[in-house]
Amino acid sequence: MNLVKSKQRVADHGEVFTPPWMVEAMLDLVKDETERIDARFLEPACGSGNFIDRILQRKLAAVELKYGRSTFERQYHALLGLMCIYGIELLADNVAECRANALAIFAEYTNVGEVDDLYRAASHVLRTNILHGDALTMRSRSGDPIVFAEWAALSKGKYQRRDFRLDVLIGSSNFSAKGSLFGKHDIFTPIKTYPPMTVRDLAAAGEGEKTTEAV
Repeated sequence: MNLVKSKQRVADHGEVFTPPWMVEAMLDLVKDETERIDARFLEPACGSGNFIDRILQRKLAAVELKYGRSTFERQYHALLGLMCIYGIELLADNVAECRANALAIFAEYTNVGEVDDLYRAASHVLRTNILHGDALTMRSRSGDPIVFAEWAALSKGKYQRRDFRLDVLIGSSNFSAKGSLFGKHDIFTPIKTYPPMTVRDLAAAGEGEKTTEAV
């Protein structure tokens, strides 16, 4: 694996990728959490996804161990695992590569292709969770405050989405439940709450995003 894309990028952005052995060693420090499907992880400088890919693979292994006998449960919880991984990256090409790498891992595990609702739902989740921005300023490349979605599993194959501003979450971290990116204190008020969504709803939302981007 090449740890440097170019000397210029190192000089301009301090971009050096973490080698796989170090990724594994660091994740092993929180091994139990990496193997918990609904444990949330945020990588504030995610690059092309070295950490995100391995976290996702560990989560999917946990899904297989627990739900591998049921196609529905397997796919439902695989998407939940993906929903619980977040990233921020300063460079646009890394953002695109990170999303593509994670989507490829997810698609291979769930055996879905581009025409499937689950694939398109996963793509929508990745566009929502892997963001182009600056973790230091907590703003997107457009200058807006970074907003993350809290996803939760509901019954009957549905998911709940609530949006929170990252700067509010960080500023209120003292109130956060231990080990949780999204706290339980009243100060953690979402800026938007969505109605429960199925995989098909998420896929449709993703298509709506593409249409808006094209305009």
